[in-house]
Amino acid sequence: MATPTPLLKDELDIVIPTIRNLDFLEMWRPFFQSYHLIIVQDGDPSKTIHVPEEFDYELYNRNDINRILGPKASCISFKDSACRCFGYMVSKKKYIYTIDDDCFVAKDPSGKDINALEQHIKNLLCPSTPHFFNTLYDPYREGADFVRGYPFSMREGAATAVSHGLWLNIPDYDAPTQLVKPRERNTRYVDAVMTIPKGTLFPMCGMNLAFNRELIGPAMYFGLMGDGQPIGRYDDMWAGWCTKVICDHLGLGIKTGLPYIWHSKASNPFVNLKKEYKGIYWQEEIIPFFQAVTLPKECTTVQQCYIELAKQVKEKLSNIDPYFTKLAEAMATWIEAWDELNPTGENLAKLSISNDKAK
Repeated sequence: MATPTPLLKDELDIVIPTIRNLDFLEMWRPFFQSYHLIIVQDGDPSKTIHVPEEFDYELYNRNDINRILGPKASCISFKDSACRCFGYMVSKKKYIYTIDDDCFVAKDPSGKDINALEQHIKNLLCPSTPHFFNTLYDPYREGADFVRGYPFSMREGAATAVSHGLWLNIPDYDAPTQLVKPRERNTRYVDAVMTIPKGTLFPMCGMNLAFNRELIGPAMYFGLMGDGQPIGRYDDMWAGWCTKVICDHLGLGIKTGLPYIWHSKASNPFVNLKKEYKGIYWQEEIIPFFQAVTLPKECTTVQQCYIELAKQVKEKLSNIDPYFTKLAEAMATWIEAWDELNPTGENLAKLSISNDKAK
């Protein structure tokens, strides 16, 4: 019997940020080997990263990022897993799956290995329901449907831009919660997927995440974190808040729930507290900002939305700390760099004019 072709084999890249050898890929080999990997090496670029044999991959270190982006490389974080978003920028595929190198294959309650990537793809390929909540969660799942009272005019749903997966074992907690619950483990497997309703923010975790790069890629910027920055561990959440506001504006959906991965390693809560402590204060003003932000109807592309969001970040959050001025400028730089590496339509025309002038 012939082995079935993996879903979206030629349309999806797997992006992995790392500072270490990628031996964890051996566990994922049955699920990942057919796909192309983009590895973003953080930290010392002279260090050699070992990748198991027979994986198809490209690897970028800081020297590569500086070479490819030039002065715009300043928008890519250093010594922080936020560097992964460089992989989103250089990919040429329609879909992205990103995973951390301390995440292993989880098992479902029956003991079967979970093919997380396959479930993410299923999430992305079926619609979302952001405008009206279905009490049976995902109505497009086998064995489910829309409940009585669900408007027929809304049953077509919206395109799914993001699939947000969860984790068993080590919870994704902030440092204060880690400190008071050091032995807590997530053993609760909930067999459900739901659409996050329009107008509702969520804390996005980047360690088990997939998205439609064509629909929402330019919004998946993980900010300025790590080396030289006053904050860390808010990279994925920043991207999640920005992405959710833009998805709501453009009528796109975000799903959360299945699939699970096994998060193997707890990071040091004291180190985390040092990275997070400003964010813990700042988020009490950042979240109301995102809850109240509106984008003009003239913003019809992700890039236009993101540039507008950057302007509002600068106007309304810079009073919290000068960091937000710097972040807003980096957001604009990110879009410039994205458009240079991914020229389409209007951007291609601009690039052609620029090249003609250069001649």
